Amino acid sequence: METVLDTRAIQDILPHRYPFLLVDRIVELTRGLRIVGVKQVTVNEHFFQGHFPGAPVMPGVLIVEAMAQVGAVYALQQIEGREGKLVLFSGIDNARFRRPVVPGDTLTITVTPLRVGGRVQKMHGEAHVEGRLAAEADIMSVVADRGQVK
Repeated sequence: METVLDTRAIQDILPHRYPFLLVDRIVELTRGLRIVGVKQVTVNEHFFQGHFPGAPVMPGVLIVEAMAQVGAVYALQQIEGREGKLVLFSGIDNARFRRPVVPGDTLTITVTPLRVGGRVQKMHGEAHVEGRLAAEADIMSVVADRGQVK
């Protein structure tokens, strides 16, 4: 897969940083259609220390967060003056977890816009490992001015 946005370019768009940046690269970005991001899941992830010792599994909430971050890259790519904006969760519907995500997996995250533009966003996210669905969710968010978030 060809890289469209690398980690540095993603960090130019999102405010997230280690240990909470959960997307390594964007491999597809087609306006109006979808965005595809990749997260290499390594044994060194901080959350594996406690989830679960001896049987590490990526927490489902972090898989949904990875979907949200990929969706935020998509949404912010559409907005002028994005440097002064944040994309904040406003809801999650229909979240389902189909298989565990473990160290060594490559999580391929596809986010499809359902409603984008203005202040409110709604997207459908799917996370796959080796072509098999690991998780999916509908994610709603609100675009806010950074200075107004307190």
